Amino acid sequence: MIISLLNQKGGTGKTTLAVNMAREYTKRTFKTLLVDSDSQGSALRWHEESGGDLIDLTCLPVTTLDKDVVKFKDRYERIIIDGIPRMSPLTVCAIKAADVVLMPVPPSPYDIWATEDLVKLVKQRIEMTEGKLKAAFIVSRMIKGTTLGKEIHEQLMTYDLPVFVHGTCQRQEYAKSVAEGRTVCEAMTEATKEIVAIVNELEDFYHGTN
Repeated sequence: MIISLLNQKGGTGKTTLAVNMAREYTKRTFKTLLVDSDSQGSALRWHEESGGDLIDLTCLPVTTLDKDVVKFKDRYERIIIDGIPRMSPLTVCAIKAADVVLMPVPPSPYDIWATEDLVKLVKQRIEMTEGKLKAAFIVSRMIKGTTLGKEIHEQLMTYDLPVFVHGTCQRQEYAKSVAEGRTVCEAMTEATKEIVAIVNELEDFYHGTN
């Protein structure tokens, strides 16, 4: 399965999700590859800080991304593409390459509005593939103790795409793990539970069991 994490706006928690989901899959003994498609190389920088031992990573900030990623399918069971924070031909390539597109969206109307162009592209691809491409929103960086997450969830439903039940909250553990060159999956914390729940939901979503 190839999973593209995409949002045309920065600061949505996209790379955080990509890195931690890739690590969770490796811990489940899935042969997993993380693809950094952003020339800024945030995932690459994290990979260097980690010593390169936690996740297999390659960088493909090129418009042949969709063709290049397919070459890894025989070697990896799960491939996660960390998309770029803007609309470009690379975004189209990441959509074309994917079996599943996940769009992390923080609980803010600005972030919802910013997804509109991406949603159009994704829906076009779903139509072109006759529904073979699956896509969903993930509410990210929720603030505990507020109702914003629920409200945003309801607003996202108006785009006629699924919204995952599980998402991420703003937690220091995510930033702390990056600074230390690790992921939240190295110990059992509330952040770990969020990633585990998202991966479980993704598997059910992809295999049509939810």
